[in-house]
Amino acid sequence: MYSKICREHLKSIFLPLFGIFLLAATLSADIRLPAVIGSHMVIQQDIPIKIWGWAEPGEGISVIFSDQRAQASADSDGLWELQLKAMKAGKGPYRMTITGTQSPPVHLDDILLGEVWICSGQSNMEWQMWKTHSPIPEIQRADFPRIRLFHVPRKVSTYPLEDVEAEWKVCAPQTIRDFSAVAYYFGRELHKKLDVPVGLISTRWGGTRIEPWTPIAGFQSVPELQDILEEMQSEDEEYRNEMKKHLPEQKNWLKTAESALSGGKKIPPQPEILLHPRYDPQAPTALYNAMVHPLIGFAIKGAIWYQGEANRNDGLIYAKKMEALINGWRSVWEVGDFPFYFVQLAPYNYGYLLEEEASDTLDFYRLPLIWEAQSNVLKIPNTGMAVTTDIANLYDIHPRNKKDVGLRLSLWALAKTYGKKDLVYSGPLYKSMTVEGNKIRIRFQHVGNGLISLDDQPLTWFTIASRDRTFYKARVEISGDTVLVWSEIVSEPVAVRFGWHQLATPNLGNKEGLPASPFRTDRW
Repeated sequence: MYSKICREHLKSIFLPLFGIFLLAATLSADIRLPAVIGSHMVIQQDIPIKIWGWAEPGEGISVIFSDQRAQASADSDGLWELQLKAMKAGKGPYRMTITGTQSPPVHLDDILLGEVWICSGQSNMEWQMWKTHSPIPEIQRADFPRIRLFHVPRKVSTYPLEDVEAEWKVCAPQTIRDFSAVAYYFGRELHKKLDVPVGLISTRWGGTRIEPWTPIAGFQSVPELQDILEEMQSEDEEYRNEMKKHLPEQKNWLKTAESALSGGKKIPPQPEILLHPRYDPQAPTALYNAMVHPLIGFAIKGAIWYQGEANRNDGLIYAKKMEALINGWRSVWEVGDFPFYFVQLAPYNYGYLLEEEASDTLDFYRLPLIWEAQSNVLKIPNTGMAVTTDIANLYDIHPRNKKDVGLRLSLWALAKTYGKKDLVYSGPLYKSMTVEGNKIRIRFQHVGNGLISLDDQPLTWFTIASRDRTFYKARVEISGDTVLVWSEIVSEPVAVRFGWHQLATPNLGNKEGLPASPFRTDRW
């Protein structure tokens, strides 16, 4: 269970720490701010502004911002924080000055007020602008000085960290190239439609599961996930027991090394360090601790999320894991039940080359179960889901069309968060069914101005079954805001499935061009 790391890895961990100790011994304890509070940042409008940092214990701190001034004192650990009144976007840029009674002032410049969004997930959220369709023209046009970018580097921690190594940058062709494409297109659309500054905080890691992004508070909020908490508690206890055995060896080495240094002798090799089992990017809380927790004092408007491929085998329990993530982030941020908009995974060929090779084995329905789990998340207030079945690439788990993904997420935000009236923001979502003789009528939410075939071809990927639970390819007809589904083989139908296969790229949508989400009416 416990891994011992190589000496090269030890250097990467401990040499920076030695540098920090040396700096602490040689430099005065000037005012220090978290990286997320810096020049070029966007501060969330209409929410009280929290400013915090570190200084000498007991030092008095004064912050001047616009026409506001607030004061605080550093506590015994050197931490200080204060709050300024909420402000509205419009003017700016602003300067912020932080002054200490024992330290030189710190000046932050080019600050804007606007809308701030967290953008997180795995590789499809991480996917950089330069890797998308026709990236050069889009990158060259990315000159938006009122959009600001904050890119959190990859890092793991077994305990919550206080800071990250990042900085705010102004959106420009040279800064957007390596930034999240989904986040950029989402933020650009908000900026254009709302005419306010937008701050995008990108914190993502390709190939990661949802559990490492979730704080303990999230797991605690979902009874079905208590086994994860119990496993974490067991790991902590076992690690402490193992460290009790391991520390004497380290202490003996320190004494020997000290003696060798003072005597000019050769220092013996250091014993291997025992790592906590959650020092792993796939372990529960490990990425939250390092890549989210340092940000939670910074007010945000909401979050967008693109993840799930790494949890493909979880089935419907993935909805509970999403609930834990959302509950956890909302709990720790303490800015209310902020909007949380996410991407439903695209179809992808997990192991088969051709549709003709498809079978009815469970493998083909693992992805649809994740789709259903993601649809179930919509029961959580203030959530939304962008469907991507029509912009998939069955042979590439990273579809290059990130522009439409970002735009579809922005539709949810513009309609539900920013109150843009009469905006169709979702494709059709299954609502109900009725049996009418040998046909089944399906009703939808979000039909917009009407249902259509997105490619003007007969509707695809509908199947129908009777009580024997055998599904047959169905015929389909749009009937007003509903569809009628039937098959000559099935005289007494009881269930319909739509797009219920990992290779499904169905063509049902609404006239606004938004695709319908896969669904099933049965629970077999």
